Amino acid sequence: MKRLAMIGAVLLAAACQPVPEKGDLGFGPEPAPVAVPESAAAADCIRRGGTMQSVGRIRTMQCVVRYADAGKRCTDSDGCAGECRAADFTVRPAQGAAVVGRCQADSNGFGCFTRVEDGKAEATLCVD
Repeated sequence: MKRLAMIGAVLLAAACQPVPEKGDLGFGPEPAPVAVPESAAAADCIRRGGTMQSVGRIRTMQCVVRYADAGKRCTDSDGCAGECRAADFTVRPAQGAAVVGRCQADSNGFGCFTRVEDGKAEATLCVD
């Protein structure tokens, strides 16, 4: 009888565990939080046509604005809303090599890229 009571207590305790949220199976990373404009910075970001996104290695919330000239051929950042970056990143160009770039897609400054200035590749930079 004692054994039956103990089994019943264990089952009862297990039944009191919290029910997982929809989509949460109890393992893996949590889904990224949905950005809700709660602050003046978020409202300003939306006015500028951007979206608040979780960026970088530590996943900070930042306003990311898409540039109208994204992907346009360039040889210098003066010709872009953002930076002129080496177009083909499968092979990192040597610093000082003559290259044609593309205007960066948005204001997110994280990742690895090679800036192009005066038609020449600068040092490759990786920003976490």
